[in-house]
Amino acid sequence: MASGNLTKVNEFILMGITGLPELQIPLFFVFLVIYGLTVVGNLGTIILTSVDSRLQTPMYFFLQHLAITNLGNSTTIAPKMLLNFLAKEKTISYYFCAAQLGGFLVFMVAEVFILAAMAYDRYVAICNPLLYMVVVSRQICLLLISLIYLYSLIIAVTISSCVFSMSYCSSNVINHFYCDNVPLLALSCSDTYIPETAVFTFSGTNLFFSMIIVLISYFNIVLTILRIQSSEGRQKAFSTCASHLMAVAVFYGTLLFMYLQPRTNHSLDTDKMASVFYTLVIPMLNPLIYSLRNKDVKDALKRFLNDPYWSQ
Repeated sequence: MASGNLTKVNEFILMGITGLPELQIPLFFVFLVIYGLTVVGNLGTIILTSVDSRLQTPMYFFLQHLAITNLGNSTTIAPKMLLNFLAKEKTISYYFCAAQLGGFLVFMVAEVFILAAMAYDRYVAICNPLLYMVVVSRQICLLLISLIYLYSLIIAVTISSCVFSMSYCSSNVINHFYCDNVPLLALSCSDTYIPETAVFTFSGTNLFFSMIIVLISYFNIVLTILRIQSSEGRQKAFSTCASHLMAVAVFYGTLLFMYLQPRTNHSLDTDKMASVFYTLVIPMLNPLIYSLRNKDVKDALKRFLNDPYWSQ
């Protein structure tokens, strides 16, 4: 705990979503249900896409890794958040805070680019179906996902190092429910220009390039669908990317809501609400979006429930 300007902070206090005592227990159960559904939904997606041979395609390969990042992101945030709803002292150690920020950044950056990779996969499937298994081969998918995770790790280590290279020597109360870079930098007693610039640059660049990939992919998909003569053909083409389009709209909509707010209206409380959505609610929704609108996943689930050891 910090007790003076010369005392180094060795733990932080997380304020959480709200400081109202009467809401702690109700919110605990709300987020316990959300996290439980997230674990069941994403773990189910990972298992189904691993054991069912009919889901061994590039689209479900990327869906599997989207589920891994969703599960990882929620698990980085939710358990400590749930404990703090019940704890009198909502503390987190300095090094656990650094690990939580790093884990959050790894899974968040990976999710951004996995969604972009899924958009490109849908573009190739609809616009160049004859070249699909060549352009999006198993080897290329493995290479692409490896590069995404490597890049995410580099970004996470770089930003976490920048944030925790600062001195924290006065307040140790984080106005958030997890260790995020913006509220952490707000506590620093050092010059935060370099880490703030790094955070803004990396966040903006990642968001920009991933959105460009998504927009170009869907622009070409729409053009291709409009050229299809039969309404049945257009419906079939659109159905192959409807789930992904819905997931992209929810995810990027939340991020843009945060980043495009006027500085005068921007507050950490608004950030907290948006963060609840993209760290906890979206990971819960994605399995529902992809399963409820996807006949292959629903059929695979039925086969698995009938015989868990049958994967043909």
